[in-house]
Amino acid sequence: MMNFFARYQEQSYALLRIVAGLLFLAHGIHKFCDFPADFPYPLTSMLVGAGAIELVAGGMIALGLLTRPAAFIASGMSAVGYWTVHGMASPFPIANGGETIALYAFIFLFIAARGAGIWSIDALWQDDKDAPPAA
Repeated sequence: MMNFFARYQEQSYALLRIVAGLLFLAHGIHKFCDFPADFPYPLTSMLVGAGAIELVAGGMIALGLLTRPAAFIASGMSAVGYWTVHGMASPFPIANGGETIALYAFIFLFIAARGAGIWSIDALWQDDKDAPPAA
């Protein structure tokens, strides 16, 4: 049974990267476009910065475009967001409502360390670098 799952490690990782990127992107869309529901807070400069990172880095991570730097920035933004917003109430994510942003911080740190993997623009660019020069 475990061999069955082992055969799909690369595809599973690609799905993790794509879905995490799209969900992060959705946070930015929510902030700036009030979609799919109105964003309940006024857009301070910190929220505008966070939303911009969510939009750009989330899209880049989902596409697998410059994945390592995008994921590293997204991880850092998530860590800062956790401690400046949620961590002030309590250091425990279950008590302060910060489970989602804490998970983003660690998922994006993992993606920054591992790279884009398959189904990514980065992988396509890497293939181009390995190709022999055109005649």
